[in-house]
Amino acid sequence: MVQLKSKEEIEIMRQSALIVSRTLALIAQKIGPGVTPLLLDKIAFEYIKDQGAVPAFLGFNGFPNSLCISVNEAVVHGIPGKKEFQEGDIVSVDCGVVKNNYYGDHAYTFAIGDITPEMKKLLRITKESLYLGIAQTVVGNRIGDIGHAIQAHAESNGYGVVRELVGHGLGTSMHEDPQVPNYGKRGSGKKIVEGLVIAIEPMINMRTKDVEMLDDDWTIVTADRKPSAHFEHDVAVVNGKPDILSTFDYLEDELEKRGMDAMRMTMPLSVH
Repeated sequence: MVQLKSKEEIEIMRQSALIVSRTLALIAQKIGPGVTPLLLDKIAFEYIKDQGAVPAFLGFNGFPNSLCISVNEAVVHGIPGKKEFQEGDIVSVDCGVVKNNYYGDHAYTFAIGDITPEMKKLLRITKESLYLGIAQTVVGNRIGDIGHAIQAHAESNGYGVVRELVGHGLGTSMHEDPQVPNYGKRGSGKKIVEGLVIAIEPMINMRTKDVEMLDDDWTIVTADRKPSAHFEHDVAVVNGKPDILSTFDYLEDELEKRGMDAMRMTMPLSVH
């Protein structure tokens, strides 16, 4: 059952989302060659607690850390470890928090130093697909319109769209109805209505759509071991239109301070 949110609830959720946004900005300050996922996890844990919030992933179904950190062929749910990032890696950092009983949950894929043109394109197309999906989150559309926009953009560039993992409703639980697949048919699925809050999160693979789980029972990797990218925003429907509760601005400001390509984007004005 879909739990619609009042405008007051949405503002509380925005606070949680922005704690995630600022946490990811701290990650942007530190991430780079020679850095370990465990260091980033420690930074995130301490910052989230300092904000009077709780790391949403820590202990969730037994997950051992505050961040999911997924490198190269890892799609999502990577467990932070001691292996240092290398020049040319791409790293998805997914973060969730709970504050005032409401969740924030979003993700960003970082480039570690100079990455190949092929990886740059994968990141760009995945991020574009996120905003194309968000642009469909308007009253009168359906959930399938979001997935269709994401799928069409990714597949037209030769990429695989993961089927087994999807976006989701968000609120006082981290995973609420409705599910928000990154694929679908126009005009299908649940209606998008005022007060809906969802996490839209394209997971796009360089080639195959197929994935596998590693022996740690958490990390999902591409079946062909080619790279995957992941971007996620929390989106509410307010006055009939999408209101992005999270932001990449903070982390992209930090990347630009370090002379790194932030690949800034905004939601398209129209979608065809």
